[in-house]
Amino acid sequence: MRKDKGLNGDLDRLPMLTWIMFLKFLDDTEKIREAEAELADTRFVPAIESPYRWRDWAEDPAGITGDDLIAFINLDETVRPDGTRGAGLFAYLRSLSGENGGDRRDVIATVFRGTLNRMVNGYLLRDVINKVNGIHFTSSEEIHTLSHLYESMLKEMRDAAGDSGEFYTPRPVVKFLVTVCDPRIGEVVLDPACGTGGFLVEAFKHLRQQEKTTDDYETIQRRSLSGGEPKSLPYLLCQMNLLLHGLEYPRIDPDNSLRFPLREIGDADRVDVILTNPPFGGEEEQGILSNFPEDRQTSETTLLFLQLIMRKLRRKRGDQPGGRCGMVVPNGTLFGAGVAARIKEDLLREFNLHTIVRLPKGVFAPYTDIETNLLFFDHGGPTEEIWYYALPLPEGRKQYTKTKPLRFTEFRPVLAWWNNREENEHAWRVSVADIAANDYNLDVKNPNEGVVEDLREPGEIVASILGKEQRIVELMREIQAEIGKEWEVVR
Repeated sequence: MRKDKGLNGDLDRLPMLTWIMFLKFLDDTEKIREAEAELADTRFVPAIESPYRWRDWAEDPAGITGDDLIAFINLDETVRPDGTRGAGLFAYLRSLSGENGGDRRDVIATVFRGTLNRMVNGYLLRDVINKVNGIHFTSSEEIHTLSHLYESMLKEMRDAAGDSGEFYTPRPVVKFLVTVCDPRIGEVVLDPACGTGGFLVEAFKHLRQQEKTTDDYETIQRRSLSGGEPKSLPYLLCQMNLLLHGLEYPRIDPDNSLRFPLREIGDADRVDVILTNPPFGGEEEQGILSNFPEDRQTSETTLLFLQLIMRKLRRKRGDQPGGRCGMVVPNGTLFGAGVAARIKEDLLREFNLHTIVRLPKGVFAPYTDIETNLLFFDHGGPTEEIWYYALPLPEGRKQYTKTKPLRFTEFRPVLAWWNNREENEHAWRVSVADIAANDYNLDVKNPNEGVVEDLREPGEIVASILGKEQRIVELMREIQAEIGKEWEVVR
C-alpha cells in the first residue's frame, strides 16, 4: 500500500484495508449462513448477489487485476468479472436496500456511500486483496488475532487523526468508564457519538463476560448495543471494529444523533446506560440548534450532547433505578456560565451527579492540552452532594505524553475508593448548595491537595509543637547574637 501513489499515510491506508476486509468478512459469514440454511432446508437470501461477492471477483489470486480491477471497483458502469456489463462494485453496493430496512444490505449501502477506493494501481491492489484473502474469518482464532491487530491499527490512525483535529478516547479511560458503569445483560447501552466504536467494543466485551446461556448471547447480539456516528470514515471503522470483536449485528446510526427535537424523544427511545466522549468545541448548524429549547441553545457541542443524554436516560420508576451515564467533558463544561449554568442546574435538579473524576494534564497528549473530566450521573435526582476525585500523575511526571500515556493500572486507586468513599488528598465532596451559590460552577479545586493526615495522639502533637517553638526561640537568640557581633565590628 505504501507503494501506491494514491495513498498518503495511515489515514488513507487503514480505510482502504478496512473496506477490503469488510467485504471478505461478509462473504465468509455468508458462506456459513448459506450452509446452515441448506442443512435446515430453509431459503437463504444473500446480502450481496453474484458477481459482486468476494468469491466472484477477489478469491482467485490470478483473477481480475490492473486497470480492469480499478474500473470494476470505481466506475458506475463497467465490464464485470463474469464478462457481462453492469454496475461497478461500489455503485452496486451503494444501491443495496434491505427488506423493510434494518438488515445487512442497509448497513453495506451506508458504509459504501461514504467510502472511496483511493488506490490507483490495480496490480498493487490485487496484491493487497490476495493478502486479505488469506485471512479466514470462519476461524475464531484468526478473528481474535486480527481484532488485536486491528485495534493497534486503529490506535495508529487515531494518532494520525489527532493532527487533523480529531481526538479519540484513550483506551484506559474507556475501560474505566465501562467498568464503573457496569452494564448488565438485558440493559441497552448507547454511545451517541461513537466514533470508531471504542466504548461499544469495551461494553460488548464486558457483557460477554456475563454470558451464560444462548438467550444471553442473543440479547447481547441483537438488543444491547447501539451508537451514532455521522462521519463516513469513523462509521466504516466502527462497523468493522464491532464485527471483528464478534458483534454480528452492529446497530450504528449513520446520521447526527442531535437531529431529533428533544421534546419528541419519548420513553421508548430511552436507554439504560450511556457511555460517550462527545465532540469538544465544534459548532452545529442552526437546524440542529432549533431542536433544543431557546434558552438552552449553544454552539458548544458537548452541552448539546449533555442535554440529549439527559433526555435519553431511562426514568427512575418506583424501586427501579434510572438510567446511568459516564461521559468525558472538557473543563469548560464545568465552569461555563449563562446557558451552560442553566443546563448544569437542570442536571443537578433532575439527576444525581454523584461523581466527577478530574483527569490530569496530557491525557489526550500530544494533540491537545485540554484538561478533561469524567462525569457520572443517573436518573433519580436531585443531586445532594458531588464527590470529586483528582487522578494524580505518576510520581515524578509533570504530564502524560504520546510515548508515556495514561495506563489503566493508574485507575486502580479510584476503583478501590469507589464503593468505600472517604476524603483523602485526592478525594473530596461538595454540597450542591455550595455549587448553586457559585452559579453552578462545577470546577471545584481540590482543598486537600498536599494535606497529609496526622495520625499521632493529641498529646504527642502538642509536645512536638512546643519542642519546635522552643527550637525557634533558640535559633532566634543565636541569630541575634551573631548580628550583634557583626554590628560591633562595623561600628
